Amino acid sequence: MKCFSFSNGEKKDEPKSTKTVSVLSTNSTLNEGDVRRSGSELNSQNVLDNPVESLRRTSFPSFSQRSSNLRVFAMSELRSVTRNFSRSVMIGEGGFGCVYKGVIKSAEDPSTKIEVAVKQLGKRGMQGHKEWVTEVNVLGVVEHPNLVKLVGYCAEDDERGIQRLLIYEYMPNRSVEHHLSTRAEIPLSWAMRLKVAQDAARGLTYLHEEMEFQIIFRDFKSSNILLDEQWNAKLSDFGLARLGPSEGLTHVSTAVVGTMGYAAPEYVQTGRLTSKSDVWSYGVFLYELITGRRPLDRNRPRSEQKLLEWVKPFLSDVKKFHQILDPRLEGNYPLKAAQKLAIVANRCLVRNPKSRPKMSEVLEMVIQITEASTETGSPQLPSKSLALGETSVDTEAKNKKRVVDSRSGESGWFVRMWTPKLLRSC
Repeated sequence: MKCFSFSNGEKKDEPKSTKTVSVLSTNSTLNEGDVRRSGSELNSQNVLDNPVESLRRTSFPSFSQRSSNLRVFAMSELRSVTRNFSRSVMIGEGGFGCVYKGVIKSAEDPSTKIEVAVKQLGKRGMQGHKEWVTEVNVLGVVEHPNLVKLVGYCAEDDERGIQRLLIYEYMPNRSVEHHLSTRAEIPLSWAMRLKVAQDAARGLTYLHEEMEFQIIFRDFKSSNILLDEQWNAKLSDFGLARLGPSEGLTHVSTAVVGTMGYAAPEYVQTGRLTSKSDVWSYGVFLYELITGRRPLDRNRPRSEQKLLEWVKPFLSDVKKFHQILDPRLEGNYPLKAAQKLAIVANRCLVRNPKSRPKMSEVLEMVIQITEASTETGSPQLPSKSLALGETSVDTEAKNKKRVVDSRSGESGWFVRMWTPKLLRSC
């Protein structure tokens, strides 16, 4: 799945600046291509001069007023821990640059060593520098068990040119995307998929609702969800992160950037960004967990390339639903739990963003499904709020722009189980 920039032909009320798309995975997910274009950013001002000073200056006081515990590394130190950036310890490569595995001494206890992932910025000029500053600004002030931890950074200018590096906690179990693909020797179990769904929802809930300011992730996808040693899922890659709308405003207007198959239709069409854009992407991700398929896969037959279009016919008949379940699960899943998870996905994929649930509500739904699926006998339904909304599909590209249309199911087992009346198609 590649990152693309979407152009909607509009320039809203944003200052002119450089916008970047990054790939922050510390593993094999870094082989994605990405496209960059202009737009606004968390660090859109004052990043053209002193690299360290630019970390202290941001157009958002909420960030600069918060303390950061990030370590500042010397380039010589990072050369040592990565064997002079040897390919033998390289664990990923992408548009941002290369990522290397290393071992550093703990700041709290120098006798203890910790594994880290060192991401080195490629030679991409100021766009890459702004992307680097964005990551430091965001991950330097937020902390949550379901967000990848940024340990520190390095900013030096030497005879070799501009050096920009980020040092993260090492995530040994790679990305969720990897484990959903045929590359993984052992597929994720159903129980693990529900855990990943919960962990990812907790991370988004924290960003959206649990701080004094709101952060919109804007590039939520399976390749940006990494797994630690205990298989806890953590959100990564904050190169596209944006502060949510200011008090009194309903949205943030930005240049349209993101990943094909994940971007919310209203954002693609208008450039108006809200936290509900992340909710849409999360709904797409739930169908990834259910089916084991990518949102957009050009290697499949034409009728199966777009995930949301492919699953729709199977949602109208309970007898057909099992056909969309990931065959690598080999039937080892509670069918009712899978059906309910699909309904949560449908709630996230309602065309009207105001009708989508908040991530805290989505999290509660997923928790209820998980708890019910572990009980014996017939599990309780999560809640009436899970009534089927308008499921959504992608339409054909027009003028090189992706426009996502939304249509609701007229009938079928979803409607019979979860809502007393049929929903009208749009």
